[in-house]
Amino acid sequence: MLAVSPVAALADNNIDVLGQFLEQNFPTQQDPLAILNNSNAQADFVEAQAAIAGPLLSSQSALIVNNKTGEVLYQKNANRVMPIASISKLMSAMVTLDAGLDMNELVTITPDEIDRLKGTGSRLSIGTTLTRGELLHLSLMSSENRATHALGRTYPGGMPAFVAAMNAKAQSLGMYNSRFYEPTGLDFRNVSTAHDLNRMVQAASNYAKIRSNSTSNYGQVYTSAGKKQVYKNSNALVREGSWNIELQKTGYIREAGRSMVVKAKVQNQPITIVLLNSPTSTTRVNDARRIESWMLQKQS
Repeated sequence: MLAVSPVAALADNNIDVLGQFLEQNFPTQQDPLAILNNSNAQADFVEAQAAIAGPLLSSQSALIVNNKTGEVLYQKNANRVMPIASISKLMSAMVTLDAGLDMNELVTITPDEIDRLKGTGSRLSIGTTLTRGELLHLSLMSSENRATHALGRTYPGGMPAFVAAMNAKAQSLGMYNSRFYEPTGLDFRNVSTAHDLNRMVQAASNYAKIRSNSTSNYGQVYTSAGKKQVYKNSNALVREGSWNIELQKTGYIREAGRSMVVKAKVQNQPITIVLLNSPTSTTRVNDARRIESWMLQKQS
């Protein structure tokens, strides 16, 4: 039994589109389907279709926006309301900074910071004392949940006031399909859409500390036991250093899958990428790389 090539299958399913493509690009009296068997013709056709259809992504929801023009370059289920996990920490950071709190004030990690939702661990032992600025750094760079929770707990009015401020901020940004129940993103009820998250990224990028902390790739602190803990960025694109990233945040809980927002310059275009619910950390990064390749293809 002969195997059917992907191009031949595509031709069967899209004969009208294929016919138009061949007429425009390969005017001839010969059989156009025979010409399509030429490897160069196949490559041109597949590339043309890919440029129109957009990148093939593993993420269930995706959005690519040109930050300069606001043009949506690509979207996939961009209005679907989904859990956003630790991407929530961008909103937590904005609320913290909006309050004008002393970034040098010392804050101690208490048993209140223990994760009782997912049972995740932390390298910040109970009794560890850091500045509020250090907590913000670890929250954004390494997605440290105890650091984020401590920021909310020590907010004026405590955690209820902090979460209320998160939701008020979301409404003020036009994030009408978003809702926050706590600051870390461990609660799957923290939800948003790709379009709403683009609004949040644009707002968060106005804060110098969020830009610098989210793209930082190194931090160290000493715990209550005097042990040095070294932290790296949770985003492989930052760790590798090959992308020109202005702001980023990753996220993961089981209900949300692997997610990521990135504001960067890709192929000399200032864009924001939102990726929600990718199966693995690898597919999440591969989706970003496919977007980079797709944008290069569109320019050629």
